[in-house]
Amino acid sequence: MKQFFKYTLATIVGIIIASLLMFFIFMGVVGAIASSSEKSVKIKPNSVYELELKGELVERSKDDPFSSLLGDVYGFSATKTIGLDDMLSNIQKAKSDPNIEGIYLKNGTLTGGYASFKEVRDALLDFKSSGKFIVAYADTYTQKCYYLSSVADKMFVNPQGMIEFQGIAATTMFFKNTFEKLGIDMQVVKVGTYKSAVEPYIQTKMSDANREQMNVFTQSIWKNTLNEISASRGVSVDSLNGYADEMMTFQATEKYLTYNMVDSLTYESGMEEVIKKLLSKNDEKVRFVSHSQMNNAISSEKTHKNKIAIIYGVGGIDMSESDGIVSSTLVKEINKVKEDKMVKAVVFRVNSGGGSAYGSEQIWNAIGELKKEKPVVVSMGDYAASGGYYISCIADSILAQPNTLTGSIGIFGTIPNVAGLNAKIGLTYDGVKTNKLSDAITINRAFSPEERNLMQGYVDRGYELFVKRCADGRNKSTDDIKAIAEGRVWTGEDALKLGLVDKLGGINDAVKVVAQLADLQDYSIKTFPQKESFFSSLMKDFETSIVTKILKSKIGAETYQIFEHIDNLHHFNGVHALMPYLITLN
Repeated sequence: MKQFFKYTLATIVGIIIASLLMFFIFMGVVGAIASSSEKSVKIKPNSVYELELKGELVERSKDDPFSSLLGDVYGFSATKTIGLDDMLSNIQKAKSDPNIEGIYLKNGTLTGGYASFKEVRDALLDFKSSGKFIVAYADTYTQKCYYLSSVADKMFVNPQGMIEFQGIAATTMFFKNTFEKLGIDMQVVKVGTYKSAVEPYIQTKMSDANREQMNVFTQSIWKNTLNEISASRGVSVDSLNGYADEMMTFQATEKYLTYNMVDSLTYESGMEEVIKKLLSKNDEKVRFVSHSQMNNAISSEKTHKNKIAIIYGVGGIDMSESDGIVSSTLVKEINKVKEDKMVKAVVFRVNSGGGSAYGSEQIWNAIGELKKEKPVVVSMGDYAASGGYYISCIADSILAQPNTLTGSIGIFGTIPNVAGLNAKIGLTYDGVKTNKLSDAITINRAFSPEERNLMQGYVDRGYELFVKRCADGRNKSTDDIKAIAEGRVWTGEDALKLGLVDKLGGINDAVKVVAQLADLQDYSIKTFPQKESFFSSLMKDFETSIVTKILKSKIGAETYQIFEHIDNLHHFNGVHALMPYLITLN
């Protein structure tokens, strides 16, 4: 027995020592990675900013240098995220830095929304105004990356490469048949002919109204995409449409040259020689500056006392407790900006398809209180629809990209009826109640007519409030809003014609507008919420981050959206202001 305790104790001590050693090694590696990512980078002459278009384009970068290490440990290729904020900032740095002579767009598979891609494209156009060059290369151009890269002075593709160019398709996933197999009946009450967010749960295909609106906004996005490619490449819109009908993805690369879709066929290894010829000192080696190095490049921008705040509202509203917009948290940030004496004006950056009607109202109220103290301009990203429009409509001015999806002024309520599922698995319920409706609105049986009427009345009142908020914010009558509401989704281009937005433009344009409203000549930018540090992010959601990265690496970022949507279904009880939720635009 004594020997048993001796060996057991030795084993325990060994495990503790080994664990401590592993912990210190782990923290050492983390510290080394974190410290290396914070070193300032000084740009040397004859440099070129190499912008790799690969990963997932998101609104804000997240300090996550640990991704590659996690990939090695867990045996997967980590899907990196690229912050739109960093990309726009780095392009501006490259424009103003005399040592940067051009930008090399090295295309991979970059996913994101058309409005975000346009923000980057517009920034690249502004960069070209400095007289510096842009060249682009790809083994395979995705359609969105081709659109973005068409701004380049010269475009190159691998002799055995591809250009994905076939037009836009918008698809929606429907769950009705799946729910029926499970014994679940989604009970829906809504307002709005075009309010199609609930269609996936009660139908197997698009309604005529939804098909109409999706056809209109996809045609609008495609038209703008073709117009910009046409202007950059000198190819007519009619010709580009003809090429799309040929499905260029599987055409011979020689056709890309014949159709002037690219300027030359070359292998990636030949790009350094191409770029070297464009440099002022082309007898020297090209100094490529990576995106991460540009993030840490010393900026020449001066710091000013007066601040313009950019408040980010990104993701579903109260659709998750740890991701997207948590209304109570965002309201605190808005109030913090209101109390900050250094902040003289505010840009509210909204990229949201909506969510909780209640959460939307709380944010709307907080923005209204902020507006009493300081001018507020909304900058819309890929989406600012339904609840996303609700929280935007009170601003002094609203800017959207032509291909932003907005509007969707409507509301709905859903309560699943799982009686069929209970029967399948043998669950029964019984109980007592003190009043007639004590057990009302339960998931274990269908609505009674009285319960449905109560729910419909609640949703109707929510819709009337939503319409009033929009009417007051846009200085229109409620009848004017109802004529363009009914849950219909509009592009930013159409929203401008309808008076739902004031101007077309990106986040940098919104900053200029709000600076004029506040009469600011010199200012610095301050962002809210403050970005989490590497260590706080690691400690906060280490486990969640690993699971997310593994799933995204295995099934892809776009397929992961479907998984995320299904995983969030338990948040769909109650009343929501949400756009047609799972629209995929290729």
